[in-house]
Amino acid sequence: MANTSLAYKYKTANIAIKLIVVNVLVYVLFNIIPWLVGLGSGTFSQYFVLPSDVIRFLQQPWSVVTYAFLHSGFGHLFWNMVFLYVFSRFVLNLFSEKKFLSIYLLGAIAGGVLFALLYNVLPVFRGTGVLLGASAAVNAIVVFIGTYTPDAEVRIFTFNVKLWWIAAFIVVKDILLLDAGNAGGLISHLGGAAFGFYYAKQLLAGNDIGLWFERLIDNVSGWFTKKPKRQKKSPLRTVHKNKKSSASSVKKTATATKSEQQQRIDAILDKISKSGYDSLSKAEKDFLFKAGKE
Repeated sequence: MANTSLAYKYKTANIAIKLIVVNVLVYVLFNIIPWLVGLGSGTFSQYFVLPSDVIRFLQQPWSVVTYAFLHSGFGHLFWNMVFLYVFSRFVLNLFSEKKFLSIYLLGAIAGGVLFALLYNVLPVFRGTGVLLGASAAVNAIVVFIGTYTPDAEVRIFTFNVKLWWIAAFIVVKDILLLDAGNAGGLISHLGGAAFGFYYAKQLLAGNDIGLWFERLIDNVSGWFTKKPKRQKKSPLRTVHKNKKSSASSVKKTATATKSEQQQRIDAILDKISKSGYDSLSKAEKDFLFKAGKE
């Protein structure tokens, strides 16, 4: 019963909560379990971190995405997930979950590409390195919403701070710390931040540069979604008297029912836009979840 309840809560949770759960589970899988059985934490993660070495990257190209779900320590994971949770609420109040996921994943890819590119071009980087952590993806979210709605505010302890202040602070901090020993990681942070800034600016100009990726997400998710089998049509026919009036009556009933359902969906969506997803009651969440499956 408990497992069923947890599975239901995960299915009905928003995309940010799902990403947090995935990141935590991956951390346990790649760090805690190897430690418990006496293996090094890098035993399995080496195949999923993003290497700067071109040959090794060609052997594991998936790492340009998977690196963003690995973390070097609990503090690394904790602060990334805190920032993801806080700023996801602003993004999801304005945009769909699919767009949120696109910003997150494309931000991770942008950070990974910049890391790999500069590591192989700039002479300051000698030897090879690997990249892991969700910071580039999280920075993309923070800078995106800080650029799109710069004057929106988040409360920190007893005072309010504008989103663009936080976004600017994160970028300036990463630039100033470039020579502090984690230049490769900080470059990926800046790559994610640059992508979030560019995406927001393009969106404000009426150009959604992430639509292609949203379609890709639809196609990939379609591979794992079972399509309902088509029912064979019965060879028998039923002849009705007053066929027109009967069809008209059914159509009116269906339209009325659909209209009432749509009105309730619209009301729930208005509530989400004003107060956020967490303001919904359990009944409203259940209704929205069931309506999304129809």
